Amino acid sequence: MPRASLGTLTNRLTLPDLRLNGGDELTPSQIRTDVLSGLTVALALVPEAVAFAFVAGVHPLVGLYAAFMVGLITAVFGGRPGMISGATGALAVVMVALVAEHGVEYLFATVVLMGIIQIIAGVMQWGKFIRLVPHPVMLGFVNGLAIVIFLAQLTQFKVPGSMEVSGHGASGGDWLTGLPLYTMLALVALTMAIIWAMPKLTKTIPAPLAGIGIVALLVIVFGIDVPRVGDMASIEGGLPPFHIPAVPFTWETLQIILPYSVILAAIGLIESLLTLNLVSEMTGKRGGASQECIAQGLANTVTGFFGGMGGCAMIGQSMINVKSGGRTRIAGICAALFLLLFILVASPLIEQIPLAALVGVMFMVVIGTFAWNSFRIMRRVPLMDAFVILLVTVVTVLEDLAVAVVVGVIVSALAYAWNNAKRIHAKSYRTPEGAKVYQVQGPLFFGSSEGFIELFNPVEDPSRVVVDFADSRVVDQSALQAIEAVAAKYEAQGKEIQLRHLSRDCHRLLNKAGHLMIDSDDDPDYELAVNYSVRTGILGGH
Repeated sequence: MPRASLGTLTNRLTLPDLRLNGGDELTPSQIRTDVLSGLTVALALVPEAVAFAFVAGVHPLVGLYAAFMVGLITAVFGGRPGMISGATGALAVVMVALVAEHGVEYLFATVVLMGIIQIIAGVMQWGKFIRLVPHPVMLGFVNGLAIVIFLAQLTQFKVPGSMEVSGHGASGGDWLTGLPLYTMLALVALTMAIIWAMPKLTKTIPAPLAGIGIVALLVIVFGIDVPRVGDMASIEGGLPPFHIPAVPFTWETLQIILPYSVILAAIGLIESLLTLNLVSEMTGKRGGASQECIAQGLANTVTGFFGGMGGCAMIGQSMINVKSGGRTRIAGICAALFLLLFILVASPLIEQIPLAALVGVMFMVVIGTFAWNSFRIMRRVPLMDAFVILLVTVVTVLEDLAVAVVVGVIVSALAYAWNNAKRIHAKSYRTPEGAKVYQVQGPLFFGSSEGFIELFNPVEDPSRVVVDFADSRVVDQSALQAIEAVAAKYEAQGKEIQLRHLSRDCHRLLNKAGHLMIDSDDDPDYELAVNYSVRTGILGGH
């Protein structure tokens, strides 16, 4: 790695301040809130990590170790205090085929390479491109993810031992019926009611933690027969051991794991950076995209060497943390440490927590995450923006987040290009000398090049034509080709064409393409008039 890149990586991985994004001082009240919020998040992480381990086809501890290590490292080094990371369904569904065909050791190697790719993306500062995601795509992402979180909770309404966990919802297995179903629904409703009412009574204890605690106490004391965490799988284990993936270090191995690593790295970064933006909007604090990329990469690289399945930011748990008052890195660190504590010594107690309480918490997350104002927004925004919101929402539910965001960005970009392509037009007038001047307005690029050509009438125009670009911009090679096509038509008619008022960047682009052979000193204000010769293919100074 070049020295500059190493320096950049070192600077970005300097241990961050544990204060509120390096700003407000920590207070005893904020520390208490962060610790309790971390405990709440850790409780919600357990069934998620176990379920996603089932999805990927690995042992539950592989998911729990990933949730602990990814959560801890990103909490310390991540770009946005308050974000929670861990094993996610978006990554798990990609891992299924790899684990089924090649085994878990190849998964660990893939996670290591995935992390390295994410570190490179962070060092190269590719995270800044997340700003290209339009707001309609963000709305669709939030709504789609809220629906996915809701569907994922439906698996808890199945008879323990018959569940087949899906990355996007429930599939297979026997549904609860009769009294067990009604009991489950009642406890879910009670949890949601406690979470809704608790902030009106006191904010000393995070509402989700109170909901989990009260409902768990009722179930344990009265011996209510409902599915519990322990019915999914035992979470008891030891410290994650260091383990070099047992795969051949050959070109064939790289060919197997590289495609999966690239896909996982892309999905992980997209979900993490979108979550970073969402948390930043909710807390009013900006996050560092490149720093988050490096932190996610470091976390996954380490996790691959300690028997974890890798992970990324989790919007559901991040929302729990933010809504519970968690704002600093202490919340994320405590969530990871509590999770490790559950694995080492507290598994018998945690396994007694009813799944209904955790489902109630996640249902409240769904309600708080879904952008309900999008229904009002869709009636006011352009039809294409409303379509993008719906499209991204549907694709997120049916496919995955990465595909949905890419589709949304592409559709938005095409719509933007089409709208700009229609803006190209020209005003024309005659000079006292008899020349015809076209004042081009609107951007000239690949989308508008055909419309630009159609603006001119070489047959009927006078012998001298001036094209004025004062209100336009020449953007790309297609624009240059369109200029050449217009000039060729006038040359075929034996007429002269001039270009005027090229902007500084247009002038530079024409020079770079080899079409404009003129010293910039000849036109210090870049109010340029040039003649065109088709025979030489050169635009010359006038």
